[in-house]
Amino acid sequence: MNGFNKHGVLAIYKFEMARAKRTLWQSLVTPVITTSLYFVVFGAAIGSRMQEVGGVPYGAFIVPGLIMLSLFTESLSNASFGIYFPKFTGTIYEILSAPVSAFEIVLAYVGAAATKSLVLGLIILATASLFVPLQMLHPGWMLAFLLLTAVTFSLFGFIIGIWAQSFEQLQFVPMLIVTPLTFLGGAFYSIDMLPGAWRTFSLFNPVVYLISGFRWSFYGEGDVPVAISLAATLGFFAICVVLVWWIFKTGYRLKT
Repeated sequence: MNGFNKHGVLAIYKFEMARAKRTLWQSLVTPVITTSLYFVVFGAAIGSRMQEVGGVPYGAFIVPGLIMLSLFTESLSNASFGIYFPKFTGTIYEILSAPVSAFEIVLAYVGAAATKSLVLGLIILATASLFVPLQMLHPGWMLAFLLLTAVTFSLFGFIIGIWAQSFEQLQFVPMLIVTPLTFLGGAFYSIDMLPGAWRTFSLFNPVVYLISGFRWSFYGEGDVPVAISLAATLGFFAICVVLVWWIFKTGYRLKT
């Protein structure tokens, strides 16, 4: 097949976006309600008893962490379910035999998942502004980190969807690995508040670098230098791209 099959990409993309519309309550409303509850519990109840963190009111400080938490979860679930369902129903073989390249398949599924996650992230950002006054020193970098993180975790979710052989495995990584790492990655606190040994231990958590870079785009301060955060995010993205390439090259859990 020669050339870029834009019609095939758009067909898969529109199908995935239509699925989001059918589950609008689960896709958008539920995460917004959950985020609002986080603000009530952490921002109002706990924040009223805490001093500023790095010169930022606690309610505003947790906004980047909340957005990243939702972005991680939604990107993973959207992308993993999007590719797992065709495997589950057997329609994956029709997609693989269609005149659509591996790159175009990944572009469509990951693009749809990232789009839904970006929309959710922006809605949560707007919701957060109703609770706390937000400061955004680097809006361009904020959008760049938001886009890069959404695409990276959508790729990661795509990999999980191909790896998973049951719905239980589909939920294993997001629920038992990514969510705990997010809570331990400085989403609701600065790792500078931790004792020395625990802070050093936290630096082995990759989520720390993602949240730190995103928070820097708001307030100009992060737990680690922004260059390191960006390098870590790009490194994670590169690893995911290599894994997806290897999956299609070998046919891992696609052709059997």
